[in-house]
Amino acid sequence: MEQVLANLLPMLNALWWPFVRAMALLSAAPVLGEAMVPVTIRVLVSVTIAVLMLPVTGQAQLVQDPFSLAMAVATAEQAIIGFVLGLAFYFAMSVIGVLGFVVSSQVGFSMAVMNDPLNGSSSDVISTLLSMLSIIVFFAIDGHLVLVNVIGASFKAWPPGEGLGLLLLQTVAWNVAWIFSAAMLLAIPVVFSTVVVQIGFGFLNRVAPSLNLFSLGFSVITLFGLLMLGQLVRFIPDHYTRMSGQVLEMIRQQMEAEGVRRNG
Repeated sequence: MEQVLANLLPMLNALWWPFVRAMALLSAAPVLGEAMVPVTIRVLVSVTIAVLMLPVTGQAQLVQDPFSLAMAVATAEQAIIGFVLGLAFYFAMSVIGVLGFVVSSQVGFSMAVMNDPLNGSSSDVISTLLSMLSIIVFFAIDGHLVLVNVIGASFKAWPPGEGLGLLLLQTVAWNVAWIFSAAMLLAIPVVFSTVVVQIGFGFLNRVAPSLNLFSLGFSVITLFGLLMLGQLVRFIPDHYTRMSGQVLEMIRQQMEAEGVRRNG
């Protein structure tokens, strides 16, 4: 019995680190970190990932006393690393959400707001539809398996107790501006076309002031914007896949840089 209790604490210690990192990553990751996914599901998935990561984390015996200050600091370290990794993947899906908001503002759909079960708040119709499309693409490219692979690779680059990846934190923070630039690049066709239509109706209003161009122009701009959105939607899966690849390449470079720093 004493031998069983002596082996129980190291086993729980080895399970704790991947559980905390996986739980933090899934809380910030796209789809699995949304409000519509219950916390119980994320906990069960994190426990499963922790068991699968035992061959990698089985030797990570940092603190034997679970009630010590060192254990709390190491736990916070794992949570921050997992949260930053999940946030990096969330950036790619945030681009689609910002794109939907910009398009809705241009075609006049921003006035029609509906309850969004993904984020637990209200959002426009186009943003919700594009978010559903990005979720389908996420599972189509096996994004959930990619997240598990990243968790396993992160333990080789940032083992528990080795400190935070400050370079990773800095790189992810700098990529916040990338969300808005990528979304605007995708929204340029819709924005430009609706502006051209508005300018045309402005000239028409100068020629025939007696026409009620406000109601007519709103309908035409909405129809023209939806037409341009239909032409744009078919390119969104490729853009989302490319952006996810950029995020993976960024994480891979940070892992290589961390490995060089530790070995050097």
